[in-house]
Amino acid sequence: METMTKRDFYEVLDLSKDATENDIKKAYRKLAMEFHPDRNAGSKEAEEKFKEASEAYEVLKDPQKRQRYDQFGHSGLKGGLGGFGGGFDFDVGDALRTFMSDFGFGDIFGGRGNNRDNRQRRGRDLQLQLRLTLEEISSGVEKKIRLKKMILCDVCDGRGGQSITTCLQCQGSGEVRQVSQSILGQFVNIAPCPRCHGGGTILKDPCNNCGGEGRVKGEKLITVDIPAGVSSGNYISVRGEGNVGPNGGPSGDAIIVIDEAEHEHFERHGDDILYHLPLSFTQVALGAEIEVPTLDGKSKLSIQAGTQVNKILRMRSKGIARLHGHGRGDQLVRIVVWTPTKLSANDKQLLLELAKSEHLNPPKNDRGFLSKIREAIF
Repeated sequence: METMTKRDFYEVLDLSKDATENDIKKAYRKLAMEFHPDRNAGSKEAEEKFKEASEAYEVLKDPQKRQRYDQFGHSGLKGGLGGFGGGFDFDVGDALRTFMSDFGFGDIFGGRGNNRDNRQRRGRDLQLQLRLTLEEISSGVEKKIRLKKMILCDVCDGRGGQSITTCLQCQGSGEVRQVSQSILGQFVNIAPCPRCHGGGTILKDPCNNCGGEGRVKGEKLITVDIPAGVSSGNYISVRGEGNVGPNGGPSGDAIIVIDEAEHEHFERHGDDILYHLPLSFTQVALGAEIEVPTLDGKSKLSIQAGTQVNKILRMRSKGIARLHGHGRGDQLVRIVVWTPTKLSANDKQLLLELAKSEHLNPPKNDRGFLSKIREAIF
């Protein structure tokens, strides 16, 4: 089976990686006008180039998608998941919607438009934050989310009413055309019909439930699979779960933005987590077996005799599962020696006796000892 490797998006639009938002828009507009299907009827090659340019523009115009693409390339854009796995399905219909949403077909070309796209306005996207614990992030989690949004009116089935007639001004096309002459020839400008606003129909008896809009306020419970290894600022796009468009228009998307909650015990460093373990002087001097918290519950850790303050011990594969990869990070345990603040008279006497031992004081001018301290800290 023949396979095709995706071209670099910057190469597709003939741009450098430091291109501005305006540069991206101008480059895409030029290619879209050249390869638009209505200007290249029947050309499969032009359709593929139009789709390729639209896909590149859809990614590079969005700062978050662009950052993800710059970091991970095409593999970071899979699926409507904003960079977390799945499949990035971009067809010619998506390409046309991208072009129409930013430029508008009737304002640029003197030809026929896509009446269906003109009539059906897409509903707005929803954006909400989802707070996750490190435990949930470490292995992935399934979350149920209740969305408050515009839903289809069940009285009129999204039509807006029962009595709908064809617009007489545009004869149901949803467009009006204006022909003008210049020294370059005849130009035809196509614009949405001002009477029906591009819908092609006029509503005579609006639905009492939705006021003729075809949608009402409601809510829906959705289930979202969060992959392991996500972090704050990552987002997941759930297609079609945003607001329903007016009068039966397509729904927008639900954008779930990840917010990582601060943890009681751990600091996150990429896929590794750091835990500060407080120990007494006797524990680090004599050695001990300590029970420490992990993301999967408690685990025992052996402390060797003579362990120095700030030494970092590594617990393999006790960190966070890697996004787009295999295995997990590690749990790093930094040794902190706890100094008591309240001592009894007997405690003080015992410590004074211990202080007389030459083995309890750091060696003077010992380069080996100082090197060990630096290694423990850095």
